Amino acid sequence: MGVTFSFLISSPMVNEVALVLLFGMFGFRIAAIYIVTGLIVAITAGLVIGRLKLEKYVEGYVYEIRMGEVEIAQPSWNERAKSAYEYTLQILRKVWPYVLVGIGLGAGIHGYVPEGFLVEWAGRDNPLAVPLAVILGVPLYSNAAGIIPIVSALREKGMAMGTVLAFMMAVTALSLPEMIILRNVLKPKLIAVFAGIMAVAITIVGYIFNWLIPI
Repeated sequence: MGVTFSFLISSPMVNEVALVLLFGMFGFRIAAIYIVTGLIVAITAGLVIGRLKLEKYVEGYVYEIRMGEVEIAQPSWNERAKSAYEYTLQILRKVWPYVLVGIGLGAGIHGYVPEGFLVEWAGRDNPLAVPLAVILGVPLYSNAAGIIPIVSALREKGMAMGTVLAFMMAVTALSLPEMIILRNVLKPKLIAVFAGIMAVAITIVGYIFNWLIPI
C-alpha cells in the first residue's frame, strides 16, 4: 500500500518535465529544492499510509486481479533508440496542449489580475496564504508542464515562492478530478486519509519554502 501511494504521488508531481521547466524559469536551486521536497513528500506519505494498514479500504475486486507471466526482453541498441524516440514524441504530444493552456492562463493572470489582490490574500504577510493556495489547487487539474507557466505568472505578481509551489503541488498531486478517478479502486475513507496527509505535507513544504526563500 505504501509503495503504491508513493508512486501515485511522485509520478505526477516529480518528473523530468517539472525539473527541466523549473530549472529554465527559476534556476537550479529552486528546481533542486522542489524535486527533493517532492520526493520527501511522496516517500513520507507512502510510509505513513503503509503503517496505517488501510488495505481493507481498497475495493475488493482489485485484489482479484492477477498478473500473468511476463517475458523480459533484451532489446538491441537500435530498438532502444527507436523506443526512446517514440517515447519522446509521446511526451511532446501529451505536454504541448497543457503548455499552451498554461501559457494562456499565465498571460491572463499577468495582464489582468490586479497585483494587489494576489498580494493581499496570498502575499508573504498572510500567514494563511499557503493553506489557501492548497485549497485553491484542489479543484483544478493539470500536469507539471501546464501549471508551471501559471506558477511563473503568480510569482511575478508577488506571491511567495513557497505559496506558489504549494499551489503547484496541490494541482498536480491533490486534485479533485484525480480523487474522482481513484474512487474506482479506493473507498472514501482511504481517499480522505490520502488527501489529508497530502494536504498537511504540502502545506508544511510551502511554509519551509517561504522560510528558505523569503524573497
